[in-house]
Amino acid sequence: MTPVVELDNLTRRFGSFTAVDSISLTVDEGEIFGFLGANGAGKTTAIRMLCGLLLPSAGTGRVAGFDVLTESEKIKKSIGYMSQKFSLYPDLTGRENMHFYGAAYGLTTSRVKERIGALSDRLDLGSFIDRRSGSLPIGWRQRLALSVSLLHEPKILFLDEPTGGVDPVFRRRFWNILYQLASEGVTIFVTTHYMDEAEYCGRISIMHRGRIIVRGEPARLVREHGSDSLEDLFIDLIKERDINAR
Repeated sequence: MTPVVELDNLTRRFGSFTAVDSISLTVDEGEIFGFLGANGAGKTTAIRMLCGLLLPSAGTGRVAGFDVLTESEKIKKSIGYMSQKFSLYPDLTGRENMHFYGAAYGLTTSRVKERIGALSDRLDLGSFIDRRSGSLPIGWRQRLALSVSLLHEPKILFLDEPTGGVDPVFRRRFWNILYQLASEGVTIFVTTHYMDEAEYCGRISIMHRGRIIVRGEPARLVREHGSDSLEDLFIDLIKERDINAR
């Protein structure tokens, strides 16, 4: 496997506060990698660095072959990114949003139309694509946001809590789509609070107070730590670290 994400002691400080503290990991092509942690653990800050939206304070990293410190603009053009909050223009329809972002990605009008057709079929957007995006139910907004992040056919997809607030049926449908993408060689880097979703990942890491405290295959980590479930493992590790920090 070819690593498409490589981090070595990547760090981000805000004044005296260290939000991301010397994290190191690799993610391979076509892998679904789960990036777990409680609120405030530093996950979103780390993802923003990987997406070229925030420069690191120290350490090194490469995404899609590009340096996170010196080639952030190239990274932005090479990845798909779906944030926690709905980031499309609410007063535009889904189709209008896709044309807008397609132009921003440098796609021709004809190519955008082709991609809209393909993604509409794949994600079953139907008539929702021509409704004002801000008026859509949250599940459809997330489906539309995913289609926009895939518009330029990125090889790496960063998803920050993509299924927060949506119903279990849509969450299962969403993950089926991610599996299909991974089988086609797209690398998925996803944060989630749902432990059942984390179990779908090939590997995970658990982050706490800016540091990665464990990483590996979910089932193997559960066995090695003698936990009953991934959720129990997550809670026990966080409690242990908090107790040791006192």
